[in-house]
Amino acid sequence: VWISAGGRGEEEAEDQRAALRWSTGAPGDQGARRTRSEEELPYPTLAPVVLLALTQTSPPRSWCLRAVCHPYPSLPRVSILAILLNCVTLGMFQPCGHTPFLLQALDDGIFVFFAGEMLVKMVALGVIGQSGYLGDTWNRLDFFIVIVGMLEYSLDGHNVSLSAIRTVRVLRPLRAINRVPSMRILVTLLLDTLPMLGNVLALCFFVFFIFGIVGVQLWAGLLRNRCFMGEDVKIYYRPDGTDDHPFICSTERENGMLRCSDVPRRRVGGTYCSLGAEDTHPEMGLHGSEPVPCVNWYQYYNECRAGEVNPHKGAINFDNIGYAWIAIFQVITLEGWVDIMYYVMDAHSFYNFIYFIFLIIVSTHRHKLT
Repeated sequence: VWISAGGRGEEEAEDQRAALRWSTGAPGDQGARRTRSEEELPYPTLAPVVLLALTQTSPPRSWCLRAVCHPYPSLPRVSILAILLNCVTLGMFQPCGHTPFLLQALDDGIFVFFAGEMLVKMVALGVIGQSGYLGDTWNRLDFFIVIVGMLEYSLDGHNVSLSAIRTVRVLRPLRAINRVPSMRILVTLLLDTLPMLGNVLALCFFVFFIFGIVGVQLWAGLLRNRCFMGEDVKIYYRPDGTDDHPFICSTERENGMLRCSDVPRRRVGGTYCSLGAEDTHPEMGLHGSEPVPCVNWYQYYNECRAGEVNPHKGAINFDNIGYAWIAIFQVITLEGWVDIMYYVMDAHSFYNFIYFIFLIIVSTHRHKLT
């Protein structure tokens, strides 16, 4: 009897402890109730409440969730179609002329669609948080494009230059990455491999730095050399009267291929001039058609010294490491590198071709490694 009474007492005590835990909300029971409530949500992985009051079952969030998370991806398909139409409108845009009404209306409609899609996703997923709209990198890109588009529409007609803002339009086709899962995976993998290219970039910087230092040490200021008429005269010889193909001479202390004595004779009417300044007289006959011997004024361009202008309007030179890198980049692209090599050979030495050939070989081998 005593044993049975003790057993009933223990059962009553256990029931009382259970009731006490339920009334006070013990952590273990709260976690269990929370788990059961999460299992009852239509979308357990999403936030239960967004925008302070919208639950997963309350409209309009329930409608937005069905549009975003519906098994049949109707919204992404429409988004891809809108992106393709947007690419067409961007290709047909006429910045220097009047934009047709239909093209402008189509562009405005596409913008309204993407702004509405952003709002639907914000209502469905929430704005911030790990599962929110801005928690995804590609959604942040869409948000940035839409906000810039709103800024463009708000500033239109206020006498403000919109060229910098309209440049962001080129990012609109990137929305397709977020809509096509396979493309998104490929782009993500490509971006993940960028840190692995650090060694390649370090090698490129090393090549540019070494060759740039050599170029500056050897040829700083030499591509400014021109043939002048004297010490105090700023007039120098220019073939065809322009600086498109400059005559870069070599000073006496250098071993370049061109000297001021190599300046060609002046030519008038197909005839080379050979007279000096002391023999000056009219260079045409009495009837204006008979050629006579003329003065070769080019023979007085006999002083080679540094001028103020480098080839190609100052873009090609080795005066400092920055311009040397620009010249090296043009050489390794194999675009106009022969002219740069000839300029250096004319001003410094014939054997400078070794520098350029070796640079091309190194850059080509580096491209094969990458």
